[in-house]
Amino acid sequence: MSLLTVSTVAELREFVHHAKFKGLSVGFVPTMGNLHSGHMSLIKKAKKHCDVVIASIFVNPLQFNDKSDLTNYPRTLEQDQELLTENGCELLFAPTVDEMYPNGQEIQSIVSVPDVSMGLCGGSRPGHFDGVATVVTKLFNMVQADKAFFGEKDFQQLAVIRKMVADLCIPIEIIGVATERNRDGLALSSRNGYLSAEELDLAPMLFKSLQDIAEAIQQGNDFVSTLEQTQQRLNKQGFKVDYLALCRESDLKPATPDDTKLVILVAAFLGSARLIDNLPFPLNRTSD
Repeated sequence: MSLLTVSTVAELREFVHHAKFKGLSVGFVPTMGNLHSGHMSLIKKAKKHCDVVIASIFVNPLQFNDKSDLTNYPRTLEQDQELLTENGCELLFAPTVDEMYPNGQEIQSIVSVPDVSMGLCGGSRPGHFDGVATVVTKLFNMVQADKAFFGEKDFQQLAVIRKMVADLCIPIEIIGVATERNRDGLALSSRNGYLSAEELDLAPMLFKSLQDIAEAIQQGNDFVSTLEQTQQRLNKQGFKVDYLALCRESDLKPATPDDTKLVILVAAFLGSARLIDNLPFPLNRTSD
């Protein structure tokens, strides 16, 4: 089946109506485009779980703090369509800003997810997760899929969406998909395109640092000093660390010595690119 591209909610809903009338399950992969193999891993996962897969491409202005970042965000629709076709996606929903926000963004109702959206990327980018939660809620209502698929690279975003769906009783199953990485460990991201050749050589050190932190903590090293030393080392290597945090995996609260399921989260600038990554890991405790 060839890829069908639509730009209106009416066309989208007509397609979904026919699919569900046939008894087919619908999977959904929301994106901002500039697709790569990491996105395709979400499409492939959706293909395994659902009969029909819908992707969306919408560069959402509500979640950008920096207008120049919004303007410069890469738009690669034709290449994206080719990738989606090759990987078996049935429908691409590519709405305009006016289609998504017909009454304007200034008076748009906003979905705000408390607690888990605070701090980390939420602290560095005020209002970002309100924009994410709002557009994802709108997309869920438009598509009315059975399952939606999100990459675990955006760990806080996934936590925000899981809480939002639970709190608002949205009838959709959220499935996280493991981060796709290059052979050198660098998490695949559209923002990697902003890196120079020299910066691309350095970028894998970000994930390697997370692995080193996890190993050090599992060996009994102090949380605070381990994070401080790693942050200093990253900054000396050429990164500009935005945050480096050790949290409980369940709710992203700061980790305590009693927690056993942890996640390290990092955001750091390398040149003009803001890279994010994370590493969940267990902390096994033995009794004396």
